[in-house]
Amino acid sequence: ERGAHPRTDSIPFDSQHRFMASLHHDHSGQAAIYVKGAPERLLEMCQWQHHDDGRTEPLDRDYWHRRADAIAAEGQRVLAIASKRTPWEHSALRFDDVADGLTLLGLVGLIDPPREEAVAAVADCRAAGIRVKMITGDHAGTAQAIARQLNLENTRDVLQGADIDGLDAEALSRLAAEVDVFARTSPEHKLRLVEALQDSGAVVAMTGDGVNDAPALKRADIGIAMGRKGTEAAKEAAEIVLADDNFATIAAAVKAGRTVYDNLKKAIVFLLPVNGGESLSLIIAILFGLTLPITPVQILWINMVSSVVLAMTLAFEASERGVMRRPPRAPGEPILSAFVVWRVGFVSLLFCGGIFGKFALAQAQGASIEEARTVAVNTLVVMEIFYLFSVRYLNDTSLTLKGVVGTKPVLIAITAVTALQFLFTYAPFMEAFFDTRPLSLLEGLQIVAVGVAVMLVLELEKRLRQRLFGTDRAESSHSPLAARPRRS
Repeated sequence: ERGAHPRTDSIPFDSQHRFMASLHHDHSGQAAIYVKGAPERLLEMCQWQHHDDGRTEPLDRDYWHRRADAIAAEGQRVLAIASKRTPWEHSALRFDDVADGLTLLGLVGLIDPPREEAVAAVADCRAAGIRVKMITGDHAGTAQAIARQLNLENTRDVLQGADIDGLDAEALSRLAAEVDVFARTSPEHKLRLVEALQDSGAVVAMTGDGVNDAPALKRADIGIAMGRKGTEAAKEAAEIVLADDNFATIAAAVKAGRTVYDNLKKAIVFLLPVNGGESLSLIIAILFGLTLPITPVQILWINMVSSVVLAMTLAFEASERGVMRRPPRAPGEPILSAFVVWRVGFVSLLFCGGIFGKFALAQAQGASIEEARTVAVNTLVVMEIFYLFSVRYLNDTSLTLKGVVGTKPVLIAITAVTALQFLFTYAPFMEAFFDTRPLSLLEGLQIVAVGVAVMLVLELEKRLRQRLFGTDRAESSHSPLAARPRRS
């Protein structure tokens, strides 16, 4: 068929005029123009309609508008197809040639349902406090039907490009936050929507694949381009490129990002109190003229061997339960939030009390200063180990089988630190370096009991904090929006 009617010229599709046209000449001296595009646009350009028996008759626009709406309501993308006879001598196609006088041949519905993983990913995003919005050039009815299949939050309202043109910045900012479905949009509309959402205080992520999407991708807080179908212009404008063009990857990336942030916060919440407890015990001893419970070289051992090794395991922690069922944190929220400051201060006091308490108890039981310091060092390391189990879950309890057993990196680190502490305590050559003394079994059990007590106190603190605040204060109720335009 193409060989019998070769194309000699064309007008490419553009989102502004919403159609494409091609000029064809056959081998019998006939020429025709064929046009396909948005139904509402082509119906403005058509004067006639093609009848089943081959004749033409005046166009019934109301009928075709109803048919287009009915097809779109089923979630199908609707295209109108029209034609126009033209003289054989016609060789260059211009917009004026297709502005009117076309004969409508019919409507075509294309089924393009969202993938199952996209539906699940949208649900995950909504549970995570991310509001998903769809911006498309499709028919309003098609967009609304697809939005229902995706289970977007607001599927009742649809804002079209023509409506956006009539809104000022303030009105658009208000509607953009409320409406989740935008249809018959142009690149300019996408850019305005991104800016409107940002003006309302939202953090906006935008997906796109075409050259025309580049301005909106560049303007968004996070531009996400498609790696397979995306143009180079879109990839250059974006901060992230999806290698698989799958919306579910975005939800997975959000989960991974939250996990990394949580693990970073856990490492900070672990290291600062350990160093805080050490420093506080030395400061108190110096200020009040007391004997140092731990010597500087022993502190060096703790920091180089136990603290660093145990903290490194937190980088391998899996996602906490409910990580995708909490709202996003505020963009300007510092990592040293009120919760982190409270936890650092509280645990530092616990560690300081444990160090001084065991140091004083050992001396009261007749131990020498060297032996009491050995007790204090081991007490601090054991408290670190038990605190590691507690800090692995900032919001949930650690007193579960999974929490007690730990992960492989945690078990390896604890085994290594325990072996090094036995070496530190009982190896004769360590006595020359760190002035240590061997400890009895009873002293060892007392040290472990202090670690267990610290963990139980922290678990009680978690429970009280959850009752008072519902969740850790580092996760605020601020819930910025994220716009995820385009459905395919």
